[in-house]
Amino acid sequence: MNKWIVIIILLIGPLYSSNAQVGYQKDSLQIKVYTIITYEQSHPKEIIIDKVFCDYCNETQKELLKKQAWELSYTTRYEPENRLEQGKRKLALFIRVSKADFKKLKDPEK
Repeated sequence: MNKWIVIIILLIGPLYSSNAQVGYQKDSLQIKVYTIITYEQSHPKEIIIDKVFCDYCNETQKELLKKQAWELSYTTRYEPENRLEQGKRKLALFIRVSKADFKKLKDPEK
């Protein structure tokens, strides 16, 4: 009898844990942004936002996401894994925004 209880628990247990790990996906959006940091003599000279991957964003929302991506790139520009002596470092950033906050970012003309 105890053997069957253990087997049932082992079979049902992973179902509960897999459901708990996707909680953030239900109420947030994840947006991918490409940035390019240009380095000269190991110092960053320019940060460019290359592309915002958001099909459902209007231009105002994209501009706000670009500002956020620029700030994230600016704070990580001296990290060893991002730094170069000379050249361009391409970064892929993921910005997570709650759906409620994203709806508040509406076009000011409307």
